[in-house]
Amino acid sequence: MSYSAGRATQAYASVGAQSRVSAASPHRLIQLLMDGALDRLAIAKGHMQRREVPQKVNAVNRTMSIIDGLRMSLDHNIDPAMSDNLENLYDYMNRRLLLANINNDVAGLDEVSSLLRELKEAWDAIPNNLQSAESSGEALGARSM
Repeated sequence: MSYSAGRATQAYASVGAQSRVSAASPHRLIQLLMDGALDRLAIAKGHMQRREVPQKVNAVNRTMSIIDGLRMSLDHNIDPAMSDNLENLYDYMNRRLLLANINNDVAGLDEVSSLLRELKEAWDAIPNNLQSAESSGEALGARSM
């Protein structure tokens, strides 16, 4: 692929991602954030295994930023206990990622990936009729974005 074709492909992908985000419900936005975090973790793991330090650091930092976005979407007024638990989980994930990054610990990346997958499975299992209630902030302590 030529340089200009590569840039065009990246631009197209970026527009596609922006379109998905702008048209997404708050429920779908959380799903997209979780998907993005899982993708970045897989990328970070590959970089870690290949000893590509700058790329690994970038991928881990992007994952941590996404997890911060998930944490900031919590609405502690809806379900304070659940929101507190999720906030503590997100905080744990970011601390675990920081240590995994420093120590080149693939197991740490795998642990966070497993936790995120579990959380995403629960989020994905929310019935459609409750997603609209969740979109207005009534389920899982999530705030509309």
